[in-house]
Amino acid sequence: MASQHIVKSYEEELRSLEATILRMGGLAEGQLAAAIEAFATRDAELAQRTAAADKQIDQIDHDIADQTTRLLALRQPMATDLRQVIGALKLAGEIERIGDYAKNIAKHSLVVNRLPAPRSTGLIQRMGQLVQGMIKDVLDAYSNKDPARAIAVWKRDEDVDELYNTQFRAILTYMLEDSRTITACTHLLFIAKNIERIGDHATNMAETIHFVLTGKRLETERPRGEDASAIELPGSSAEA
Repeated sequence: MASQHIVKSYEEELRSLEATILRMGGLAEGQLAAAIEAFATRDAELAQRTAAADKQIDQIDHDIADQTTRLLALRQPMATDLRQVIGALKLAGEIERIGDYAKNIAKHSLVVNRLPAPRSTGLIQRMGQLVQGMIKDVLDAYSNKDPARAIAVWKRDEDVDELYNTQFRAILTYMLEDSRTITACTHLLFIAKNIERIGDHATNMAETIHFVLTGKRLETERPRGEDASAIELPGSSAEA
């Protein structure tokens, strides 16, 4: 009976860890959606709230680190269980970075909102919606233990790269045509780059989930847009 209790307790701890990852991911998805909305509607109050919300994600990241440390020390998981615990730790790191980039989008939006309305930003909004969908689907793949869905998210990173490259060139054209737009366009470039990086982290999550569920790493090279690796902004890290 004691042995059954230990096994049940262990299973509950693993389920709790998974639920915490899903809650953290849901918060990050919501933070990105709010950041894009604040940008699209020029809502400074929403942008400020969105930037401040990152603290909650950071706290959950710390909680997951504590949970995984305790599980590794006390349970000494093996095989699938070990992949699940280590995978959760990796997923938490990816989600924490997504939160950082969403915060950056909100902060850059605050600056853009104080400037004359830039030219069409519909492509940035489209990028944001695409990446938000990737986060939702990758979390669904994790919750439903669906490696095929994880691979589908992994393949969509190329679409994000293509949109980013198109937006990058368009913004550069605006800056060349009218030097008065340089400040606003610079912040638009950072917003676009932050969205592109969130797509990368969602793709990293897909790779991790596929490995956790199957025990196999994806051997093929990640699909990328033609110029994605060549276009990099100075200071476009999550701390920008």
